[in-house]
Amino acid sequence: YRTYVCFSLEDSLWVRRQEIPLDIEEKYLEVTIERSLWQDMVDAGQNPLVANGLSEVFAWTTDFFGLQKGDVFKAYYQAYILQGREVDVGPVLAASFTRSGEEKLAFRYLCDSVPGYWDQNGVNLQRTFLKAPLKYSRISSGFTYARRHPITRVVRPHTGVDYAAPTGTPVMSIGEGRVVERTYTKGGGNTIKIKHNSVYTTAYLHLSRFAKGLVVGKRVAQGEVIGYVGSTGMSTGPHLDFRVWKNGKPINPLTMESPPADPIAEDDMAHFLASIAPYRKYIQPDLYRDTALKILEFAGVTFAVQ
Repeated sequence: YRTYVCFSLEDSLWVRRQEIPLDIEEKYLEVTIERSLWQDMVDAGQNPLVANGLSEVFAWTTDFFGLQKGDVFKAYYQAYILQGREVDVGPVLAASFTRSGEEKLAFRYLCDSVPGYWDQNGVNLQRTFLKAPLKYSRISSGFTYARRHPITRVVRPHTGVDYAAPTGTPVMSIGEGRVVERTYTKGGGNTIKIKHNSVYTTAYLHLSRFAKGLVVGKRVAQGEVIGYVGSTGMSTGPHLDFRVWKNGKPINPLTMESPPADPIAEDDMAHFLASIAPYRKYIQPDLYRDTALKILEFAGVTFAVQ
């Protein structure tokens, strides 16, 4: 159902809430990247809201700030229909991302009543860390040990990645952890540092403000908003300076490997494979065709060539 609130400001004042039933359809789309995922969906006549779902499905395995021309997304998703028109989108049921012939698959599955995404082999797509700490921005400066600072003009290491984004863009913790610093420094401005475990620590610099209730010692969840993009400290414009340490040594966030979460349990594997089978014919039509040909060949069925 979709809820509408109707009201009248004429002679008789009234307010009425009305629920209108929605139909649910399962739809398929395919889009090749030319400019951006959102714009390319619009250009292809597809619902761009599906881009939000895809960014969540592949959040742990695909860098959406580094999409390249020629990348291909496929998605089979639920669409909410009102009077014959698609007004909203539901969950992505199955999806694929292909770059240079290498394909990543994702299938939605309820595990212990909790929805998640796994690949065709039951490997969990969720990782210990998100691929990036914010959505929809661009990389303005990369990880290097010799960058000329835009303000001081001094060449020095920049052991982080700068994400340019509008002021106020939510910044998320890439993983579960404990806040160990919430401070202001002359260089980094409003800064948050989170210790995730005995190996990894992350920092988020130049924030315009901190999330409400964020204090040193607080436990934060993966994807929890911890602050908002700003330009505090030594900064030439709104951006997030994101940094990662592994065993106390700075590493490049863009090349950091993150281990997967729990896979499908062995006892649930048969049910999982049966559940995703109907969607694979949309996401992997070549596989379905090849499998059908092998079955026919095994059965001794041949076709006469005319």
